[in-house]
Amino acid sequence: MTDTSEATPTPIGRRTVLIATGATAAALAVTAAPEAPTAGAADTAPVAAAAVCTLTKEMTEGPYYLDGALVRADIRENKTGFRLNLALTVVDDDTCAVIQGALVEIWHCDALGEYSGYVGNNGHNEPDNGTFLRGGVLTDSSGLATITTVYPGWYRGRCVHIHVKVHTGVTLTSDGSFTGGTELHTGQLFFDETITARVGALSPYSTNTVTRTTLAQDSIYDEGGAASGLLTLTELGTSPSAGYTGTLTLGIER
Repeated sequence: MTDTSEATPTPIGRRTVLIATGATAAALAVTAAPEAPTAGAADTAPVAAAAVCTLTKEMTEGPYYLDGALVRADIRENKTGFRLNLALTVVDDDTCAVIQGALVEIWHCDALGEYSGYVGNNGHNEPDNGTFLRGGVLTDSSGLATITTVYPGWYRGRCVHIHVKVHTGVTLTSDGSFTGGTELHTGQLFFDETITARVGALSPYSTNTVTRTTLAQDSIYDEGGAASGLLTLTELGTSPSAGYTGTLTLGIER
């Protein structure tokens, strides 16, 4: 099914920013699960005294969001695909101070372009439990959320991407989810086209029967680089199948 609701993003009044972290981002440890600090914890010191904040717009939520995402650091659920370690740092756009206790929630399609809860919309038949490749974690005392997933595939009409929301003041629930809080950011994360082409040539991605839309062809991505959600990708090994680390610093207006 064509993702028609994403073809024309709805303007959102809240501002967001992206902070360039340079070597700091590259040094983040992404293999350990983050701590779960109390929601609404106070800000800590600024990320860097010389940090430069660049304003960027939010992006559409799209049609595949589901409430009730699990709070967990690994959202793969045995899904096939190349490992992706996300290291997402959340900061206040006014002060550049890191924000701890913010819930960073992501969701995306699998290697065949299918979303949990909507399997079949991209033309592939597979089991659907409604939860795979969905979830999130609270940022730690450094404002860092580390999530383990797989490199996404693609579906009809969209380039490879991950959806992201940032919530503050949430309450964790006994069933492993969350409730309440305030949603402060809705955006998308994007992938370098050269790396995606290498990944897409290998199984299981190469079995996706849908023609891939590139970054340049996408109706949402605006060629704004990191300011528009383009991840910095670092190889975990000598081949794409070893996976990648993806880093980005998100600034939100509270």
